[in-house]
Amino acid sequence: MNGKEILHKMKVKAGFGSSSETGKGKSKLSKHITHGYHLMKGKSNHAMEDYVVSDFKQVNNNELGLFAIFDGHLGHDVANYLQNHLFENILREHDFWTDTESAIRRAYHTTDAEILEKTLVLGKGGSTAVTAILINGQKLVVANVGDSRAIISKNGVAKQLSVDHEPSKERNMIESRGGFVSNLPGDVPRVDGQLAVARAFGDKSLKIHLSSEPDVVEETIDDDTEFIILASDGIWKVISNQEAVDTIKDIKDAHSAAKHLIDEAVSRKSKDDISCIVVRFQ
Repeated sequence: MNGKEILHKMKVKAGFGSSSETGKGKSKLSKHITHGYHLMKGKSNHAMEDYVVSDFKQVNNNELGLFAIFDGHLGHDVANYLQNHLFENILREHDFWTDTESAIRRAYHTTDAEILEKTLVLGKGGSTAVTAILINGQKLVVANVGDSRAIISKNGVAKQLSVDHEPSKERNMIESRGGFVSNLPGDVPRVDGQLAVARAFGDKSLKIHLSSEPDVVEETIDDDTEFIILASDGIWKVISNQEAVDTIKDIKDAHSAAKHLIDEAVSRKSKDDISCIVVRFQ
């Protein structure tokens, strides 16, 4: 089975058409699991730089929920490449079914190497990523580099599954690689005075000081699990994890919940491109 057969790409046409993209679907294995996504272009004068994957696929007699948000910077080409290739590379790993965490880690590094080799085509930009793979509706494996975030709600309590890779938190790693973290008044900490995340795909000019090592966590889906949220930092800059859970806990339609979170972030003056996926289990 090739990558095109495994993955149904849901591609945001950056810079064309409407300023938002939306969609929804449900599991065939477990009818009570639904998903919805929504994206909205921010106030910036560049093309939309967010891409998503949000779908269920049958693979080797198993059902995989494949969910991801890729938040590009300095152009959208790297995020677009990730949307088309990251899950394909993960599922190609020989031990995906037996050691999912190791397979994901290797695929993240493999994909980053591919991106760096294609700099002449993709440009020198980069992208953050948060990915979530739901295996047969029972096990959730989340990985991320950068500051897009995944949270899970169990019994109404928010739990963050990803790690925000902020330069200030990883100063020692960055400095050990010969880089520095700027912290100018009125601005966020930045790697070498440029990038506001310490880990990312691409960014060839900064790569010697950056990491593409993902944080990976596994979570069991049980009867207490209500939903998961994946979203780019345009939401998390203005909405806390628990606020996000409280905001959508009574919205049963996953797509409506994702759109409502974005609308709430915009009402709080978030100006970034914003993308959000909600997967509901009840």
